[in-house]
Amino acid sequence: MTVPFAQPDCLDAPSSDVTLLVCVTCRNGESDGPRPGQLLFEALRSRLILTGARNICLAAVECLSVCKRPCTVALAAPGKWTYVVGDLDRDANIDDIIEAATRFAATHDGIVPWRDRPKPFRKGVISRTPPLPTQLTGS
Repeated sequence: MTVPFAQPDCLDAPSSDVTLLVCVTCRNGESDGPRPGQLLFEALRSRLILTGARNICLAAVECLSVCKRPCTVALAAPGKWTYVVGDLDRDANIDDIIEAATRFAATHDGIVPWRDRPKPFRKGVISRTPPLPTQLTGS
């Protein structure tokens, strides 16, 4: 049995400003070999370790249900809007993903102005979900 949500990898940070969720089941039309979503996750993990980004938690998820637009990530944080973004490429978009997560983390509500987003985060947004009201979250 697989775990739908892995423990976030916060790189020993006491707290984070954003959780970067990566769909590791994305296949991107490939039936054999390593899954591109898993490769994207591993590349992001390596880059975050290399850069020392301590405010970004990285977590693998089994499926974000966006199979027609892989590879897919989500940016989430308590009290902020959540973004789901697809059509990403491990080789071409690693820096864009980290830049988007950094800009998202710097906001108070999660809304990064369209013009301030990296290009793949302008074109690839699948959804934007509002934060849960605090009375539902217990915060």
